[in-house]
Amino acid sequence: MVSIPHMKVPQPRRSARRRATLALAAATTLVAALAGCGVTRGDASNDFTVYIPNSPGGGYDQTGRAAVSAMERNDLTGGDFEISNIIGAGGSVAMSRLMNAEGDEHLMLYMGLGVVGSLYSNGNDYRPQDATPIAKLIEDQEGVLVPADSPFETFEDFLAAWRADPGSVVVGGGSSVGGPDHLFPMLLAQAAGIDPREVRYVVYDGGGPLTSALLGNKIQVGFSGLGEFEGQIASGELRALAVSGEERLETETLADVPTVTEGGVDLVFNNWRGVLAPPGISEERQDELIALVEEMHATDEWQQAMADNGWIDALQTGDEFGEFLASEDARVADTLDELGLR
Repeated sequence: MVSIPHMKVPQPRRSARRRATLALAAATTLVAALAGCGVTRGDASNDFTVYIPNSPGGGYDQTGRAAVSAMERNDLTGGDFEISNIIGAGGSVAMSRLMNAEGDEHLMLYMGLGVVGSLYSNGNDYRPQDATPIAKLIEDQEGVLVPADSPFETFEDFLAAWRADPGSVVVGGGSSVGGPDHLFPMLLAQAAGIDPREVRYVVYDGGGPLTSALLGNKIQVGFSGLGEFEGQIASGELRALAVSGEERLETETLADVPTVTEGGVDLVFNNWRGVLAPPGISEERQDELIALVEEMHATDEWQQAMADNGWIDALQTGDEFGEFLASEDARVADTLDELGLR
């Protein structure tokens, strides 16, 4: 089976942490590019700025807004949330802003595998493990998507055309080179006997632009997380030909969509998303933010969001998440090298 193993890269453990209560005590940092904000009104010293590294409607946006909504509805901080969608370079711009906000204890970035890949594709020297790890939240299957009028009725139809002439099928994804929407079709091509270097892949900055490209027939097949496309699938505008996980999704819209393995390609691939804070915050503050995310994770609102979107619960915090980030960084680099893409 072609899959990407999670390599363990040892990281130094911090001293035993004290689980602090949520006492948030510094002025908030306000940023430009406001795309939405919270609705609760409380102590301004408990305010947060949340960076989303792609456009509204994308997977990071869905994840970040679902988490913020759960925190707001349960008044977990007593303050306001300002959500800023920072668009550019597949998440590298947002990551650079986070790294340049060293010591800011009221800033969080919702990110994932796509940001890890974008740092390589855009020549950024920052690595995700250089920030302060808070939590991995979810894993998410990728999907193979086509517009409703596509000649590809099944996943097997698409594979047959792709194998016959890889250059004749233009595909796209909502992440940069090295991100999940890019790695999935490249690994799928490799597993299907197609040279990844022959794949015509077009980069879009998130699920919204990718949807427009599919509906506008600018590309023939899209690869992305499925949660952000369920509305278009339910309405009949888009069709999902296959999903990338080990098992079919259990959501009402996607329950009948086969896995790529069922379609004859021996591949399992999952994306993931999590939360970072800037470098240079105190251990006490890191513990407070971890406790906040753990409390958010336990809310009914978050549990419902995971069920509605078909997300896989994958909570992992602190140093353990930091080790995971380092291993993901190494595996992306190795995969790009193996595929001749770096």
